[in-house]
Amino acid sequence: MHPLEFIVTLKLITMTKADLVAKISDKLGIEKGDVQATVETFMEEVKTSLESGDNVYLRGFGSFIIKTRAEKTGRNISKNTTIKIPAHNIPAFKPAKVFLEGVKSNVEVN
Repeated sequence: MHPLEFIVTLKLITMTKADLVAKISDKLGIEKGDVQATVETFMEEVKTSLESGDNVYLRGFGSFIIKTRAEKTGRNISKNTTIKIPAHNIPAFKPAKVFLEGVKSNVEVN
């Protein structure tokens, strides 16, 4: 198989926030505007919690956590100089074991 054929045959499916809102609205019979507000509020609360240093744990789904990256030395290749990248926090998602197992077992082989 030619490498380009492989790329073309990949099945990439994405779900946007709008798709998620529509799906929840259809499943529960709730107005899309109400679902949209709920999803937006949920995301805002997760963001606010992480910004204030609190992790968010959702049993059976996963955890939104704060990871600390250590200080390291980086290189600016164009100027051939080194720079110090200070230690910093980043948001991360750690899926629950049951969630991870479900995703791992749902692999399509062509």
